[in-house]
Amino acid sequence: MTTPARTPQRPIGSGFGHSSTAMEVLEGIDLAGKLAIVTGGYSGIGREAVRALTAAGAHVIVPARRPETAREELAGIDGVEVDELDLADLASVETFADRFLASGRGIDLIITNAGVMAAPETRVGPGWELQFATNHLGHFALVNRLWPAIVKGGTSRVVALSSSGHKRSGIRWDDVQFEHDYDKWTAYGQAKTANALFAVQLDALGAEDGVRAFSVHPGGILTPLQRHLPREEMMALGWVDASGNLLVTGFKSTEQGAATEVWAATSPALDGLGGVFCEDCDIAVPVEQATPPASGVAPHATDPEEAARLWTLSAELTGVDAFARQS
Repeated sequence: MTTPARTPQRPIGSGFGHSSTAMEVLEGIDLAGKLAIVTGGYSGIGREAVRALTAAGAHVIVPARRPETAREELAGIDGVEVDELDLADLASVETFADRFLASGRGIDLIITNAGVMAAPETRVGPGWELQFATNHLGHFALVNRLWPAIVKGGTSRVVALSSSGHKRSGIRWDDVQFEHDYDKWTAYGQAKTANALFAVQLDALGAEDGVRAFSVHPGGILTPLQRHLPREEMMALGWVDASGNLLVTGFKSTEQGAATEVWAATSPALDGLGGVFCEDCDIAVPVEQATPPASGVAPHATDPEEAARLWTLSAELTGVDAFARQS
């Protein structure tokens, strides 16, 4: 099979935009019989993505570090299955993947929505920096371990949640784990760049098997993702006033924030495409072409050489690579 040409990083005129909601982008799309996995699917935009996907007929599995909390948050939404998974613990990732693979089911959509932002310096596993470990390495290991089920889905899609925060930092090859001079925002930026590069390389590797990958900037949304930020810091950033009221325009509701990840996971307009960074329910423009409210994507987050290098490092760190035998 011939490897598909690389998809251009330019909008395709989806017909949707900044204010579109997850329900709107799924209107007319029938997901009956489809199985989706949404990490972090019990809070913020993840929960809204689950609500929209199930409303369109999909069965959604929500892996959660706190499964009982997840069940409470998802109560009343039909078509949801909760399981236990801690992305910061590779043993937990392996156990979850083994349980799922034993079920014999295929995966049609997987959205790596879970993440942490601007966390205080925290070490997990063998001393890994928390944001890189949770946002990137945990998801890298999860998708690679679930690969047999993803391929079984036929024309499956993987959507990695990135952020405009990727512009804060590329991959710090000389100190990926921030063993020196930790800065929570730079660490977040590196992790979000890693999410985008993961989609670039996964698409390059998986397209021959019919699996396409995308990364997504969901937009600015005030959700529990900001739990590590005191109000004073959000005030200093100019996001809110002393009462917590929004001061900036362009912030999205959770319904709008979930739209781009759901669009990337399901839109027929993306058939045959992949490996691109999306925002506002379309393929994003390069950062130098972006005008507000669009943010655009920096070149370091779509560089195929950087993506391949990160894949190699991630496979070495996690000990997992679904494509090792093919390389």
